[in-house]
Amino acid sequence: MKKTMKLSLWALALTGALLPATVPAQDGKGTVPLKIDFPSHTLKGTPEDLPAGPNIEPISDKAPPPLQVPAGVVNVAAGKSATSSVPPFLGDLKQLTDGKREPIDDDAVEMKKGVQWVQVDLGKSFAIHAIVMWHDHRYVQAVRDVILQVSNDPEFKTGVTTLFNNDVDNSAGQGIGTDREYFELEFGKAVPAKGISARYVRGYTRGNTLSALNCWQEIEVYALPAP
Repeated sequence: MKKTMKLSLWALALTGALLPATVPAQDGKGTVPLKIDFPSHTLKGTPEDLPAGPNIEPISDKAPPPLQVPAGVVNVAAGKSATSSVPPFLGDLKQLTDGKREPIDDDAVEMKKGVQWVQVDLGKSFAIHAIVMWHDHRYVQAVRDVILQVSNDPEFKTGVTTLFNNDVDNSAGQGIGTDREYFELEFGKAVPAKGISARYVRGYTRGNTLSALNCWQEIEVYALPAP
């Protein structure tokens, strides 16, 4: 009997060692790496005079480590409606959630200069675990004043949570941020959301290192699907 129990315990230990690495989530469920199917790298090359400094992440040709999210999360922003501070002069806002984010003009939505925002309505509140945004990786560049917020208020007047902010001088008027700038690449920017409940996702920008214009390609919001 004792021999049988020892064999069973050994088998359980071996099985655990072979399973994919997961860590407990706050809600008691296991987490897994967020899987993203990255678009292609731009064919326009990398400028030699890229900005540098302590407030910008060094450029890398390797994808950053994936965020840990609960198993079973999906992109709940897919196909959802989007609005913006000003109408785009290139592209259509529905492209922000159409799943297309290749480094080509057909997948870009451009708006005039200044501080501008786009907003996605998820249709109802979700416990959001990660948001991934692509602004404009047709060119290797850094977008200015990238601010990502969520709320259940469509006007973002109450209950606003800022998940990312690299506006170091409050030029966008949403408060001083402590996040670093980064280069637009095929990896996009994945931001953890820690299960916060929200229906609306809003992203601010103020031009980039190559142009005063604003551009977005895609916003993906990862949450567990509605039961």
